[in-house]
Amino acid sequence: MAVTYLIEFRVRPAEHERFLVLLNGVLDAMRGEESFVSATLHQDPEDANRFLLHETWRDHQEVVEVQLTRPYRAAWHAALPGLLEAPREVSIWTPIRTDRRA
Repeated sequence: MAVTYLIEFRVRPAEHERFLVLLNGVLDAMRGEESFVSATLHQDPEDANRFLLHETWRDHQEVVEVQLTRPYRAAWHAALPGLLEAPREVSIWTPIRTDRRA
């Protein structure tokens, strides 16, 4: 069953560029994963250092057991404590409908 993760990041202003460079590397690599469905990164229009990542995968268990341990995530995970003002907030959702313009 598909699963969507909403992940909120509050980035230290001095780490804004580094955060984006590291995250973009992870997002680029994720795109090639078999169980990956989609990801959308949002930026708060009123706070340039607040981001929301909307990530959908085919299988939660596979994400936990395989995807989170992929080597391309190592630098990202190691850097997070220094990049963020507070721990990221993660919520898990089950998609029931997706609409896209044809």
